[in-house]
Amino acid sequence: MPAYSCVSLKAVIVDNDLRIIHQASVVFDTDLPEFRTHGGVVQSRMTPTIATVPTLLWVKSLDILMDRLLVAGVDFSKIAAISGTAQQHGSQHGSVYWQNGADDKLRHLDAGQFLHQQLSTYFSITNSPIWMDSSTTKECRELEESVGGPEELAKITGSRAYERFTGPQIAKIYQTKPELYLNTERISLISSFLCSLFLGKIAPIDVSDGSGMNLMDIKSKTWHQSLLNTVAPDLAGKLGDIVPSYANLGPVCSYFTDRWTFNPECKIIAFTGDNPASLIGMGLTEGWIAVSLGTSDTLFLWLNEPKVVLEGHILCNPLNINSYMALLW
Repeated sequence: MPAYSCVSLKAVIVDNDLRIIHQASVVFDTDLPEFRTHGGVVQSRMTPTIATVPTLLWVKSLDILMDRLLVAGVDFSKIAAISGTAQQHGSQHGSVYWQNGADDKLRHLDAGQFLHQQLSTYFSITNSPIWMDSSTTKECRELEESVGGPEELAKITGSRAYERFTGPQIAKIYQTKPELYLNTERISLISSFLCSLFLGKIAPIDVSDGSGMNLMDIKSKTWHQSLLNTVAPDLAGKLGDIVPSYANLGPVCSYFTDRWTFNPECKIIAFTGDNPASLIGMGLTEGWIAVSLGTSDTLFLWLNEPKVVLEGHILCNPLNINSYMALLW
């Protein structure tokens, strides 16, 4: 399972009994100094509310990670399935903007070249906004006002509008860089972006990670068209489908079978955000509460019905499509 945190990309390979067989990691600041990140982030002293990551950094980190796993002696042909997680951090996402033609490029990758060499010109926004960006206060107020206020938005999407959420971030990009938005074929969360590299086509957003974007109706599990219209035109097509967090999306792409000798039958399971992945990894079930003490101290629990909270989030449950999870701090 590969995982993007704010500062690194990590991979853990386990056997049928979930015993760890191999681990490897790439630390962004030290292993990829050419991107000039600090704590894995590019943040200007002049505009500290804006925080981004060069999208190509994530691609190149996967190239390095695969090499390190190979040197460690990993037999990729024995891997039966791949899934992963990426920074969500309190349900606040980073997003990736694929340029027109990117999906076709992913379907025709050359196994003789690194991924970062082939994808360097396929992002319409070269620096991805991430969870630390808080420059979208105006867009948040517009989103809330479009449905009657923060409580109404929380009823629909599980959260009031947050500056770090993908919906307001897309709205800002459309309003400030409309030509780049129009040149965008698809918009991924970092989780579905990482999944796309293994799948060999742009992967759908999973329901749990997608429920933290201020764009999805958490009850119907579909994009809320009125909110999409408020954010930007033709947004549904750029977001694509929503799938269960446990969906089997198909086999690993030929790039990984040809370059790294993966079994062509290796399955790609939908990738999700770090908080839904924490619920999965801890085996959290109804009646239990988990507390996470870290850069953001959070409490999360399983819900059978969504509640309206203004200081926290209600997300769709990654294990049960009809249940929910609460994330509070």
